[in-house]
Amino acid sequence: MDNLLLLAIDGSDGSNRALEYAKNYAELTNAKIVVCFVIEWSPYSFNTPEENAERHSRRESEIGRAMETVVNPAVHYLKKNNVFCDSVVSHGSPPQVILEYAKSHQAAQIVIGRRGQSGLKSLLFGSVAGSLIQIADVPVVVVP
Repeated sequence: MDNLLLLAIDGSDGSNRALEYAKNYAELTNAKIVVCFVIEWSPYSFNTPEENAERHSRRESEIGRAMETVVNPAVHYLKKNNVFCDSVVSHGSPPQVILEYAKSHQAAQIVIGRRGQSGLKSLLFGSVAGSLIQIADVPVVVVP
């Protein structure tokens, strides 16, 4: 889609600024927004069947909590401002999942907020925004 933004949010102050940026952009350009929330989750776990069942239940609970506390309020805010939007919540590696959603929704760009991590953690692990800048094949707007 030519005029679709994939908005990656996590409930942080940076993602709230990205939400505002995306809303303003959509109002100016009549863009559609897909609000995306990714819960970091590693598929590499060797569990018993009982542990797998508990893990699946926990995943479903996390998705519900993310929808209720972060995604639904963002979607409500956008719709209240007459911005057409949709949402998706998933588990996985945030940069990879966000990129997969951008491709599957044919997003023209990805919008993400900067969390402002610094120091050793940032040097060791990087950031989702930094990773997206490196791997995305569509423009990535990082909102400060």
